[in-house]
Amino acid sequence: MSFHEVRFPAPLSMGSSGGPERRTEIVSLRNGAEERNTPWRHSRRHYDAGLGMRSLDDLAEVVAFFEARRGQLFGFRWKDWSDFKSCPPSARPGPMDQAIGTGDGSRRTFPLSKHYGRGADRYERPIRKPVAGTVSVAVAGVIRDQADYVLDTTSGTVTLVDAPVEGALVTAGFEFDVPVRFDVDRVAVSVAGFAAGEIPSVPVIEIRV
Repeated sequence: MSFHEVRFPAPLSMGSSGGPERRTEIVSLRNGAEERNTPWRHSRRHYDAGLGMRSLDDLAEVVAFFEARRGQLFGFRWKDWSDFKSCPPSARPGPMDQAIGTGDGSRRTFPLSKHYGRGADRYERPIRKPVAGTVSVAVAGVIRDQADYVLDTTSGTVTLVDAPVEGALVTAGFEFDVPVRFDVDRVAVSVAGFAAGEIPSVPVIEIRV
């Protein structure tokens, strides 16, 4: 996949709007009841990068980033300030935050994930773009040194040097970005309009990687 491992300027994404989208297919039956289903296992996030711009310099920075990605052609990283940690927003990520797998005596590679909700209704979100320098790992409650595992920041996997014994819970804490692309191939810019308070829309959409 055409993807650039660069992050959209974080100060500009802070002022953006957006969040997850689900797709639900609803069929109304003759008796008034409904049948609901979804073709999507995972949600898809949408953002508007235009809302974070506050000056002409910000506008120029967004246009330059847009050009470097060739519009919709190349994906990139996006920091979603409302959801970018393995823990609550006010906390610091720790190695016990999220369960990412259980040892079987031979498996060494575990994909990062984040869980939403509890019990049978819990949703497990794959984390494909962890942020380097923020990941910590524990096995059976014992924190592992960085020399004990290899992190792939391009795919979101942790590979342990030694396979955890059978039944050992593997956990991790991290910060992460969302893989996205621009959802348009054109950015309409009006300097006069911008000066008058008109903010151009620059839609961004999550991609599967």
